[in-house]
Amino acid sequence: MSEIVSQRGRKRRPPLVSVLDKMIVLDLAGTLISVLSVIVVIIVSKRFIKILEKAIEGAVSSETLIHVLGLKMISAAITFLPAALFMAVLMVVGRMYRDQEMAAVFSAGGSSGVIYRSLYVLVLPLMLISFALSFYTGPWAEATVNELMHEDEKSADIRGIAAGRFSEYQHGDLVFYVEDLAKDGIMHQVFVQHRQGNKVSIFNAESGNLENRPGGLYMILENGTRTQGIPGQADYVIEEFAEYAVRLEEKETVLNYDHESIATAKLLGSTEVRDLAELQRRFSIPAGVFVLSLLAVPLAQTAPRGGVYGNVLVAFLIYFTYGNFIRVSHSWVIKGQIPVWLGAVWVHVLLMILAIFLLMRLFGWRYLKDRLKGKLGL
Repeated sequence: MSEIVSQRGRKRRPPLVSVLDKMIVLDLAGTLISVLSVIVVIIVSKRFIKILEKAIEGAVSSETLIHVLGLKMISAAITFLPAALFMAVLMVVGRMYRDQEMAAVFSAGGSSGVIYRSLYVLVLPLMLISFALSFYTGPWAEATVNELMHEDEKSADIRGIAAGRFSEYQHGDLVFYVEDLAKDGIMHQVFVQHRQGNKVSIFNAESGNLENRPGGLYMILENGTRTQGIPGQADYVIEEFAEYAVRLEEKETVLNYDHESIATAKLLGSTEVRDLAELQRRFSIPAGVFVLSLLAVPLAQTAPRGGVYGNVLVAFLIYFTYGNFIRVSHSWVIKGQIPVWLGAVWVHVLLMILAIFLLMRLFGWRYLKDRLKGKLGL
């Protein structure tokens, strides 16, 4: 745009962010949030079924379930941010074609460069945010999920206590029966069989509850009797108690971090192929934000009556192919079938070539030829 002359005769520069920029950015941001929310809900719901099954079995607590759900939503949002942006740009620019807003932009002397300028007011900051999310927030979320699941596995044996049924834990060394379980966690009419070596202790108590005390987790029994002896022998002991604490041993589990949860700082100092492939996978998210938004503008071109979803099917096929190429290249790097430096770079280069080809087709080959001749002075 040319500089505007003010009434005082001074030249003032055009605003850094124009009205068109604000309109496209606001429309794109709202559409992006909506599309990303739908994708995250669908993906997380599918993946969350396995964790929900563990919660039903008592392997995961309800508190951990909520935290894991939130962390999985963060991970899914990071992974599918390029796809959501791709679809959002298609919908926003496609709507502009349908409502003939693009015709108004072009008639005012604008071009696809004006649209890209408006889009990248949002896309460029989003690339930086996606870089931070992919390299730091995503690994933190995955590592936190592993830690929460690991902590719950330690106490999974005593989480499935339910009223009216026998529950076996610690490979049969500990058996519970609770006649009634109150909402506050207090158990009434409790039967416990605890095997220690060749001795068996049987507890009958009026009530009981679980408490964390110094030394670990304990089952606190109140007002009951304890019978201890060796099965098959007449030598046994019966005693009454007002309160008795049975220590519940935690399971010994090993905390294993997968590659998606390893901190980026550790990966940067590694020379292993799997670690380098993981770095490339993380880098593909901000790269995908840039390349897919570049590709979406020429793909969004539709006829005025063609509808906003005219090229969505083609775009879906392109993204489906792109996503599969990313996964395949990741596998090829790990297996040593392609050099590490090549990685997923070739996929993004291929996508950029496709975007340039579509842009050239959008402007028209004759127009580009005439412009090139004009630049060269031919």
